[in-house]
Amino acid sequence: MGLFDRLFGRRVQLEPDLAGQLEAWRGRAEADLSADFDATRYVVVDVETTGLDLARDRLIAIGACAVENGEVVMADSFEIVLRQDRISAKDNILIHGIGGEAQREGLEPAEALLRFLDFLGKSPLVAFHVTFDQTMIKRAVKEYLGFEFKHPWVDLAYVMPGLLPQFAKRYRALDDWSNYFEISNFARHSALADALATAQLFLCALPLARDKQSSCYRNLQDLEKAQRWINWTG
Repeated sequence: MGLFDRLFGRRVQLEPDLAGQLEAWRGRAEADLSADFDATRYVVVDVETTGLDLARDRLIAIGACAVENGEVVMADSFEIVLRQDRISAKDNILIHGIGGEAQREGLEPAEALLRFLDFLGKSPLVAFHVTFDQTMIKRAVKEYLGFEFKHPWVDLAYVMPGLLPQFAKRYRALDDWSNYFEISNFARHSALADALATAQLFLCALPLARDKQSSCYRNLQDLEKAQRWINWTG
């Protein structure tokens, strides 16, 4: 790798049809983050990876589903496996259940990521413990599509304690909140199943947010920032 690549990243040359898809996505209208909850499509996302090292591990799968009009839209869901040159370790496969053959036969990463972007559109993103999902997706987009993925995210790991501060020190994991709201998960550590569970948690958050005079995504972002500050100073 040359000096230019080390300083500015590797240049990515996409096939013309893939480059056209990317430009079409980038040209879509941005979402209005101040619109009412019921007027906005949200995409709830979860990922599976080869491990937990944000610098070295690779993105294996993305699962996502849409929330609109106060409902999880089951028909508007997405799951994809990115082809791996090297399959992940056996212990890792036991966690997410994506076997070696499925990893080798996954979709080429650039095409898989473009399909995700097409599903996403410009809808704002929701996740639980955003840093991991966001970092892994951003790294993959930079590597295979050649651009910085800058998109709005909200982290329910901070929003939920902000809405229910009495549980802030007791409930920290997705499973904690899922158990509290009696949310079932048909396949824990499956990207799509975890996205669906997170989406149901998001639905539980919306009426609580309205009770606090929060009615849009931007309000949730403000609540997340405030809760991060409380965690940092507390």
